[in-house]
This record gives sequence, structure tokens and C-alpha cells, in this order.
Amino acid sequence: MSTTTIMTKTPDSSSTAVARKAMIDSQLRTSGVNEEFVLGRMISVAREDFLPEDKVSLAYIDRSVALGEDGHLASPLFYGKLLLEAAPNPTDRVLVVEGGTGYLAELLGPLVAKVTTVSAADAAKGALPEGQFSLVLVDGAIEQMPAALGKTVEEDGQIVSGLMLRGVTRLASGRNVAGHLGLEPVEDMGIPVLHAFDRPKSWTF
Repeated sequence: MSTTTIMTKTPDSSSTAVARKAMIDSQLRTSGVNEEFVLGRMISVAREDFLPEDKVSLAYIDRSVALGEDGHLASPLFYGKLLLEAAPNPTDRVLVVEGGTGYLAELLGPLVAKVTTVSAADAAKGALPEGQFSLVLVDGAIEQMPAALGKTVEEDGQIVSGLMLRGVTRLASGRNVAGHLGLEPVEDMGIPVLHAFDRPKSWTF
């Protein structure tokens, strides 16, 4: 059972270090995230640095932190499982579809060759960086994957994302094999939804 850590005053370096250690021990390890490359990055990167001052006390809770139109900081478990599923390597060129904070890109930086970011709004409408990537990570759950985003994944490259199916969010993964790419559910979990990727609503009679 996970433990929620809420900081009740303006944090100093010692209190945030304690909170990050609690996050590792009570949220990640207890959920099967034990790989050192994941834990090392998540204990090194201060989540509070990616939140506005009025949300800092929520940095280490076991749920996502909503930031209104500016996006979200997803739960520690989502980022831990996302990195675990992606298994990035030092030669990877990574595209991150942003959730609004830059936290995921910061986690990835030392693990890969290059990180390029794009906002969810731009990615959803096809305004994507040129070229292809060996790894594409989406910081949130999407209802549909636009064809243009799928085309950014190179042959034998991988995409890992949240996926919303019938109102339930799941971690999902897919690999580009001979030009065919789809997202397959990996595990049900709470993931903030990136509504820029919602399917258009249609009338039924």
C-alpha cells in the first residue's frame, strides 16, 4: 500500500530529500519499480522544481497534480512505469510529447543521446519536429494516436504512452514493425488525459 507524502511548509533540501526517498520506497518499489536507472533518475530530479509555488506541497503525493490549462505533473508511479516500459538506452533519440512541466524530459536527459520536446497541442494537430525517433514518450493518456505522430517512430522504434479506452486509462506501448504501429495496453493506472488527442464527438440516433 502506497503512502502519500505532503509537505506542509516551504520545503528545504533536507525535507525534499526525505520526501523523494519516501516516494521511492513507498510508491515505486512497492509497485514493482526497482530498476536502478529509473530510481536513480527519480531520486535525483526534484519534482517540486516543476510546480508553481502554490502546488509545491503536493510534489510527492501518489497522484497527479493538475495545473489547469498549463497541464499536469503525473504521479511518480506513472513516470516510473513509463521509464521501465521504455527501457531507454544511450543511443536513443527521443521525442517527448509534453504534459506541460518538462519533468519527463529532465528525467530522460542523461539516459539517452538526445531529447526533443513538443507540446501536446502541437503534436495532436501534426505540428511535429522533422525526422524520426527511436523512442517516443507521451506524458499523459491519449484517446487516439494521430497518424502524423505514429510516423515519427522509426522502423523498430517504440512509443510508450498513456491510453484511454472506454473511460479507463492504461499505460500502453507499441513498436513500429514494417510500417505497422499500434498501442497495446500494458497496465491499468491513473494517468492524466491529454484532451488535445480526444476523438471528435459524433451524434448517434
